Amino acid sequence: MPAHPNVLSERPGPMDGQTDVISDVLETMRFTTLIFGRFELGAPWAIRVPKKETSSFYVLPRGSMRLRVEGVEQPLLLSAGDIVLVPHGSAHVLDDGSRRTLPARDVISSEQLRGHLSAPLRFGGDGPVSTLVSGCFRFSAGVHSPLLSAFPPVIHIPAHDLRATPWLAATVQLITAESSAPGQGSAIILGRLADVLLVQALRMGTAATGSKGAGLRALADPSIGAALGLMHGRLKEPWTVEGLAAAVGMSRSGFAARFHELVGEPPLQYLAGWRMTKAAQWLLETNDSIPQVADRVGYESAAAFNKAFKRWHGTGPGGYRRAQQPPPSGRASTPDGG
Repeated sequence: MPAHPNVLSERPGPMDGQTDVISDVLETMRFTTLIFGRFELGAPWAIRVPKKETSSFYVLPRGSMRLRVEGVEQPLLLSAGDIVLVPHGSAHVLDDGSRRTLPARDVISSEQLRGHLSAPLRFGGDGPVSTLVSGCFRFSAGVHSPLLSAFPPVIHIPAHDLRATPWLAATVQLITAESSAPGQGSAIILGRLADVLLVQALRMGTAATGSKGAGLRALADPSIGAALGLMHGRLKEPWTVEGLAAAVGMSRSGFAARFHELVGEPPLQYLAGWRMTKAAQWLLETNDSIPQVADRVGYESAAAFNKAFKRWHGTGPGGYRRAQQPPPSGRASTPDGG
């Protein structure tokens, strides 16, 4: 059984008493950050990134570049100070913005950008230089959140928006400074700064008027955002559509339609999925018994919880917990099963 204390899955709530939905989602999805490095790119240059399971991010301290994301009709033109995230791992190409087509042998692969924190690397030609800091976010396998999956294929935060939010601009400045002269511990420092960058970018996108993408709009909407806060903050409550609608001052039909539009699925379907996601987290991170986990996510019957968990995760809670445990110390498996 996991040896982790319960406190690992608990955190202080916001000062105003409202549940911090973004923190709850990101904490549960246990995201990790990988910084690829800082690159000096002389025109002409191009980087091709294939579709992958991770979410890419780029900070452009100086220069300019063009980003073309698979499935997005118009390319994005970025200038110094811009931030861009590719949340769903879509295939994309970055280049200097010129019309020149580079030979395939001159296109930089994503593999060439990995693991270079010791010093900035130089790629490309002899033209104007752009500086790029790149990395990715990885979320735990099998963990799903409609709020994140509904984000648009690309999130672009221009430099002029950074000036309106000095805390985000400060994070960019720290990433730029640390990546320009890396030393002992730089991987940890840059990783933590990138974590902050992700949360701040999501916060900014959520607060922006006219946010695009269902996930961002759901959190920005006063009524639906409040309903999500209630679901996340009072998970074991026996919520109904009527009860949630009344709690946020809407009619049942109006609430159900608005929630589905902004979140991408009906309210109780979202609630059931999030309960199973939190149950999986608590099975791994706490020593709670299966009936205790069932109670924490609103099931009075352990049998009903077991059935719902198996339907969602493909295995029962006990089997899920055992499958995720590390092998006992000193008992490594061998090819013949010994």
